[in-house]
Formats: sequence, structure tokens, C-alpha cells
Amino acid sequence: MYNVKVKKSVQKAIRLIPKVEQMKFDLLTEDLKNFGPVQSRWPNYGMIVGTNTHHCHLSHKWVACWLETEKGIEVEVTYVGSREDAPYAKH
Repeated sequence: MYNVKVKKSVQKAIRLIPKVEQMKFDLLTEDLKNFGPVQSRWPNYGMIVGTNTHHCHLSHKWVACWLETEKGIEVEVTYVGSREDAPYAKH
């Protein structure tokens, strides 16, 4: 079992995305708790090159990003929002 933290900014952002994606985010959070940061079953899952940040698509437009803060122990969700504003879009 992994400890999953959700940043306050992400908690606010979740309220702004469509309900379907909110439910998918809840499922992703459960998967992170149960299986850890590597989520290869989620659409477009990947790691941002040169970092310990992971991401996946909740739908075509919406993504989530999370950081592996303590290997094997803790995961922190750092972003939920549009694909265009995602941290990996800046790389």
C-alpha cells in the first residue's frame, strides 16, 4: 500500500474538470495507492524524461501527473488539468 498525497492546488483543480474525469481521477488515486507510481494500464502512461514524474490521460483532453517522492512509499499528485497546460508539455 502506497501513501498518496494530493496537493491543495490539485484538489481545487479537480473540482473544475468534468465529473467523468473526476471519477477517473478517483480510480487513478486508488490504483496509485494499491499498485504504486507505475501505472502502465492507464492511457498514454509515461514518465517525463529525466525526472521522477509520471503522467497519464484521464481522457483525450485531461491528464494527471504525479511524483514519486519516496521510492516504494509515497506518491504525490502534482497536476490535474488540460493536456495543453501539463508539466510535460513544457519539456
